[in-house]
Amino acid sequence: MLQEVGHGWGAGPPLFDGVSATLRPGDVTAITGPSGSGKSTLLSIIAGWLAPTLGKVERIGISRTHWVFQNPYGQPRRKTLDHVSYPFLARGLKRTAADAEAEVLLGRFGLEGRGDLPFANLSGGEAQRLMLARAAATRPDLLLVDEPTAQLDRAAARTVNDVLAGLADAGSIVLVASHDADTICACKTSIDLGAVS
Repeated sequence: MLQEVGHGWGAGPPLFDGVSATLRPGDVTAITGPSGSGKSTLLSIIAGWLAPTLGKVERIGISRTHWVFQNPYGQPRRKTLDHVSYPFLARGLKRTAADAEAEVLLGRFGLEGRGDLPFANLSGGEAQRLMLARAAATRPDLLLVDEPTAQLDRAAARTVNDVLAGLADAGSIVLVASHDADTICACKTSIDLGAVS
């Protein structure tokens, strides 16, 4: 829960203030506003990695947080499947079961048939969807997605937007920082920093 949250740097005016919202598991919420309005800063505050200069954040039932950055990163020579299998292996699944779970997620994110490809061979849109699939595999309580379509062409951006709604299926609170109108429309609710700063 966000209660009149605001943040600024030094003696200058705040980036934003007066942000209040109740974030529920299963919702996908867009954080919107122009460049420099503090979208990534608000994500950091919600994650508990940065203290707000104004207001209060209550995190109830949040023990696992995962962040998907706007520039997809992975191990270049590792198979696509491995990137999604690792969280299942970390939870104690055997390799065969972990790979089967990962294949299901790859299919959900439009990456069926790509599991044997090295990360380096994926397109930008495929790499971003892989990072979202890996995030879903970690089953976080709080999932932060920062500008997921910023570096993509429109076709690749559409494929990423198509899977955003599915990120909350496991009961995560999902926050997506974006200024892309299509990405914002793919979310259930929004917090507009341009309106509260």
